[in-house]
Amino acid sequence: MKKHVLALALLQALSGFAASGAVLAGGSAEAQPDAAPVTELDKVLVTGEITYRDRADEIAPVLAYDLEFFQRFEPRTVGDMLKRVPSVAFVSDVLEYDGARLRGLDPGYTQILINGKKVPGGGDDRSFFVDRIPAEVVERIEIVRSASANRSGDAVAGAINIVLRDAYEFDGGYLRAGVSHFDDGENKPTAAAVASGEFAGGRLLAGVSHQGRYNPKSKLSLRYDEPRGAFDNREDQSDVRDGTDDSLNLSYAREIGAGKLNLSGLYVRTDRSETEHSLEYNDRRSTARDNLLSLNDQVAAIRQHNIAVKGDYRIDHADGARTALDFSYARMKDATRDVEQEIGYDDEDTPPSFDESEGALQLSRLRDSERGISLSHARSAGAARMEFGLDYSDKRRDFRLDLSEVDTDEEGAPLPPYVEFDTSASRIRERRADPYLMFSGKGRALSWEAGLRYETTRSEVGAGGERHTRDYKLPLPSAHLRWDLGDADRLSFSVARTVRRPNFNYLLPVLLEGEYGDNDFVGNPRLSLEKAWGVDLGFEHRLGRHGVVGVNLFYRDVTDLIEISNTGAASATALEDFEDEVAEFLEENPGATPATPGYPVLDPDSFVYTASNVGDGQVYGVEFDLSTPLTALNLPDTGVFLNYSWLDSRVRDTLGRRRFNDQARSVLNVGFIQDLPGLQASFGVSYRRQGQALSRVLAEEVETRYGADLETFIEKRFGTQWSVRLTGTNLLDASKDEYFHKFDTLDDQLGRDYDEYEIEREKAGPVYQLVARYAW
Repeated sequence: MKKHVLALALLQALSGFAASGAVLAGGSAEAQPDAAPVTELDKVLVTGEITYRDRADEIAPVLAYDLEFFQRFEPRTVGDMLKRVPSVAFVSDVLEYDGARLRGLDPGYTQILINGKKVPGGGDDRSFFVDRIPAEVVERIEIVRSASANRSGDAVAGAINIVLRDAYEFDGGYLRAGVSHFDDGENKPTAAAVASGEFAGGRLLAGVSHQGRYNPKSKLSLRYDEPRGAFDNREDQSDVRDGTDDSLNLSYAREIGAGKLNLSGLYVRTDRSETEHSLEYNDRRSTARDNLLSLNDQVAAIRQHNIAVKGDYRIDHADGARTALDFSYARMKDATRDVEQEIGYDDEDTPPSFDESEGALQLSRLRDSERGISLSHARSAGAARMEFGLDYSDKRRDFRLDLSEVDTDEEGAPLPPYVEFDTSASRIRERRADPYLMFSGKGRALSWEAGLRYETTRSEVGAGGERHTRDYKLPLPSAHLRWDLGDADRLSFSVARTVRRPNFNYLLPVLLEGEYGDNDFVGNPRLSLEKAWGVDLGFEHRLGRHGVVGVNLFYRDVTDLIEISNTGAASATALEDFEDEVAEFLEENPGATPATPGYPVLDPDSFVYTASNVGDGQVYGVEFDLSTPLTALNLPDTGVFLNYSWLDSRVRDTLGRRRFNDQARSVLNVGFIQDLPGLQASFGVSYRRQGQALSRVLAEEVETRYGADLETFIEKRFGTQWSVRLTGTNLLDASKDEYFHKFDTLDDQLGRDYDEYEIEREKAGPVYQLVARYAW
């Protein structure tokens, strides 16, 4: 109960504020007639105005959320921000928000942009972990639901554009300092400083931040022969993620000649350790040595460097035309040292006796970079506006893995040194040249946009001494219509063709033994792109001056879906079993040959699988969002937020019909903020619930369920320059429950002949954060 004392105190304080709010709500305007809400970024919400999701000016469907929309709950990272917006799900550890899944789809279906430009990530699925970007550097988040011709087309689910603070949008500065308290007693600091002003004939913004990261979790795994079958073993595990994120962001803008130059840059360094300690027992409850099966320790030391630089020079001509030259450079470097050591005990003895100690050292190095340059021109074309341009990019990804494994069967002896390593290396390069042409027009009621993008890619894959080249060419048309039915109502319709590029590991022609149960896997560098036609239909209604309510229906028809397929070649396990069978036959029948009656014939039950374009799928759902003050109820200082997404899909594989893997059934966010102008204070509550997700691949099926997440904050302001905020997250001790159905072969999976059934529960406690800000 002790760990909930702060939570109870926080909720009691909220109750007290609520009572005060009921008294002050009706007369707040008269209480301080001279207080003018400050919405500029330099005041950083010090005066307490509630910010709502507003309509975007783009013709394409875009949801825009300013930093102030999120900031009351003190998000640490962009991942913490994105968990509040419609249709974004995560399938991560508890309190980890890394790979954003727009519409619930795999992160590789979502395009992550920084200032409108693609950024490389460490994931094999081409995803970028959004929890690597501190929230402090962000000006706003844009959810782009449908593609346009002047943006890259690899955004089947949509795109998330992270817009960094701009020197022309920010005046003044602020300091931020705070501390986070975790339920195991650990404290982590946070600090940031941002300032902007005139510099060298233009305007310069500079910001630095330091964020302590920490996440202590506990896991319990129960393993059985099959569902409702005999108990096999139990694993108790502690898992601690500990690290820091340090960032620097710069923005500079000035007039040069006939045009305007804008430069921006972001650098983030992440130092992180992941420490796991596991004990495995042959009893459901006992922790006695007589029941111990294994002791495992794993420590991963991770260092990442992310850099993103962007520049553009724009010339506005007298006739209304505009010419723009853009360049960008982004790079991600990752170095990981992962050591795992295990002591195993033989369960055939009672009590289990020492069997062996084994260890593995894995050293990985990844460098992923992308350079881009774009030239575009826009001008009037009769009653319409025409834009055409060319986007060029050069992406390079180099990966190296060194693995050393050692063991000893002498009890108490140290493991041998890691001196012999197996090394694998790969390189992938993709060069793209994508011309586009689009037209648009705006009327009093109707606005439209239509365009065509022609994407061409030269792909080179090198691994294991092999080199493969592949060319992709694909037209991507798109069209958007926005109809303002009146001052309050708006209807939008979009149709676009998009693509998803293959996972990097699916492209590499490297054999991985035992990747799927007893089955092996080898990549396929000849894969084609997945292609999708998408439709979005939305309606928005304005509620008073600040509120908006909207509903959106979406559908994606995906072809050339990449699925795992059988090459027909026997796996390494099947070949080893066959060799053992032949050796046993020859021992019993000396001098036998393949012509000898009864001589074993290779009849494998496990194979080498690969990735192939063999599937089709459909994705669809409904997205609802509401953001409004309760002015109609005479509560103008009360803001409410609600978004709910119902998500579904269908794919047919060897085992039948399923949803897209790990797509959550639904995502719900609901909350409110109550401002108390008379007290110069505010408070709020946010509740999040994510629906069940299912995954089915060869030899394994996983069901994932998450508990609800409750967050609160209390804020006190002092004049127009100081504010102090106390936040509490994960106040319901959210858990992640996973159910693993494991098999050795496809035939076993079809026949439900289990290798193992596992239930795993992961839990983390509440986190409290106290933050003070000073703005000028």
